[in-house]
Amino acid sequence: METAAAPLTFRDATEADVDTLVALIESAYRGDASRAGWTTEADILGGQRTDPEGVRAVIQSPDSRLLAVERDGRVVACCQLEHRGAYAYFGMFAVAPALQGAGLGKVIIAEAERRVREVWGVTEMHMTVISVREELIAWYERRGYRRTGRMSPFPYGDERFGLPLRDDLRFELLVKELARP
Repeated sequence: METAAAPLTFRDATEADVDTLVALIESAYRGDASRAGWTTEADILGGQRTDPEGVRAVIQSPDSRLLAVERDGRVVACCQLEHRGAYAYFGMFAVAPALQGAGLGKVIIAEAERRVREVWGVTEMHMTVISVREELIAWYERRGYRRTGRMSPFPYGDERFGLPLRDDLRFELLVKELARP
């Protein structure tokens, strides 16, 4: 049995991690397995959340990092960090459903913010969240992210992003000012 005291280790994901990361991301967001955690999108989206090609593209991009987060030698979380000039983009965030609600998310996002400040010298982190995900947006707001009201369309018709179960999905941009490195 895992304990909350077991340390987390952070490393850049590699090609060898692709299948593990796809399974982790899918388990956190889609299907019945995702209902064990609170980040599920199963009530608003069916189909896939990502695929091996999408994960591989992030790993291979020179401007991105896909952080693999391990505990006891097992990948339990991940997040994408992408350098976009003056800011970094935070995405593809997933924590294993059985470990959600135990405080891992706030530790991981704090480490992600530290890394982008230190490595890229950026002073803002951006992310997009499906606007109907009020509980998730509130979680990010408690971590210092603010809603901008800037929306972008959900890619209806592109099954790589899932099969929408409702017709009002949009992405809202959330932004956090980061302390200077």
